[in-house]
Amino acid sequence: MKAKIIAGVLALSLVAGAAQAMSVQEFLTTAAGIPQNPAALLRSDTRRLMGEFRGAARTVRAEQTAATAAGRTPATCMPDKVGFSPDEILGRFNTIPQARRNISVTQAMREWMIEKYPCPG
Repeated sequence: MKAKIIAGVLALSLVAGAAQAMSVQEFLTTAAGIPQNPAALLRSDTRRLMGEFRGAARTVRAEQTAATAAGRTPATCMPDKVGFSPDEILGRFNTIPQARRNISVTQAMREWMIEKYPCPG
């Protein structure tokens, strides 16, 4: 039963993510237009980027949970609490080659977490 619930949550998060999928290029372009000062947190663009990143993290976490619940080795083994600074996120996204920046923020997050938090053996 628990696996069905997790699978349902995963499916819903994937559908919700697909409806609003933002590319890495869109993310970086939007971020470039946001001033780096405390007032930036009040901007709708800032909140949109934060929401996009949080949604990507939730999706990757849900995939990990669903794989574990199904008895499969997940693609990533993210710890329960993971924090990212804006500089870390932008730094990582800027390392993605221009030719690949059409991938979604979720796919970029997935690849990052697989690299940063691989599952043992």
